Amino acid sequence: MLDLLKIRGQIDGIDDEILRLFEERMQLCSDVAEFKIQTGKAVFDKDRELEKLKALGEKAGSDFTSHGIRELFQQIMAMSRKLQYQLLEKNAVEEDTPYIPVEALDTENVTVVFQGVEGAYSFAAMNTFFGSSVKNYHVAKFRDAMEEINKGNAEYAVLPIENSTAGIVQDIYDLLTVYDHFIVGEQIIPCQHVLLGVPGAGLEDIETVYSHPQGLMQCREFLNEQKGWRQVTLDNTAVSAKKVSEDQDKSQAAIASESAGEFYGLSVLKKNIFSNRNNSTRFIIVSKEKKYRKDARKISVSYELPHESGSLYNSLSHFIYNGLNMTKIESRPIPGRNWEYRFFVDFEGNLGDSAVKNAIRGLSVEASQLRVLGNY
Repeated sequence: MLDLLKIRGQIDGIDDEILRLFEERMQLCSDVAEFKIQTGKAVFDKDRELEKLKALGEKAGSDFTSHGIRELFQQIMAMSRKLQYQLLEKNAVEEDTPYIPVEALDTENVTVVFQGVEGAYSFAAMNTFFGSSVKNYHVAKFRDAMEEINKGNAEYAVLPIENSTAGIVQDIYDLLTVYDHFIVGEQIIPCQHVLLGVPGAGLEDIETVYSHPQGLMQCREFLNEQKGWRQVTLDNTAVSAKKVSEDQDKSQAAIASESAGEFYGLSVLKKNIFSNRNNSTRFIIVSKEKKYRKDARKISVSYELPHESGSLYNSLSHFIYNGLNMTKIESRPIPGRNWEYRFFVDFEGNLGDSAVKNAIRGLSVEASQLRVLGNY
């Protein structure tokens, strides 16, 4: 009968030998990094790694061990590269960067553009972030806002990127890759919807309710209790309030914010009609200038990956190895390329941090189309 303790002891001995050899290999990788620092040679040589993985796999005694050996050495090589990136950073081998650290954002004497109309949640986000006296104007579409700062007509744009109930605003993610703009701030606004009507109207008068599709969805429990109400979608909640105000029809109501009701002279017919008491929308502040506050603690990046096994894991390993806390990951299809995706990652850190520089350096080499979308 096999002796389990004896077998475990032998495994421990092999593990100790693997540990010794791993540390010896990493020391040699440090020597390689020193050579590359002196010569300017790139850390990542994909062709050489593929050749070596193929050769190692062919030396294995079975298909199972061949696959395992390739996977093992793929990780060892990845760790080797990360060590070399750290040594490059330690030896001040800097890469040119367009990102400028500042003590504070310039919010005086600036113009801000937002999507929607006055009274919308984006309007509230703008006022909360910049103050109610900031010079501002609105546009109809998200792309229009991006175009305005692209042309220099406004210094900042305020755009919704995520709702805690409805999820991400997909169009914004796509536009962030189309325009070479930079996220410099964010503002979270609670979406506390109310039912608005013209002065003198009551719940018994309502026949039609207007709102953004998400506004209707977020109040579906309340709406399901109302028999015979027709639900009509409009571009946003504030537009809905504006329509009811302009029509002055007692049979119409809008689901919007209480501030939108005040702005358009409407009465609150019913408060607290939203299903999720914690419902909030996150807005981003976008600028044409690639500036970030020195105390910024969140970074957003996007990148594309080859359609290969393990490519996503390898990209995420740069955050893990450098001790960076990833807070969000999303994917979007790449137009014109079936079944290929662009990834969006949020993680904690500052572009001035060594760990962040290491992770971005590694990602920029091993992923494609890497974009730093903002530090805020």
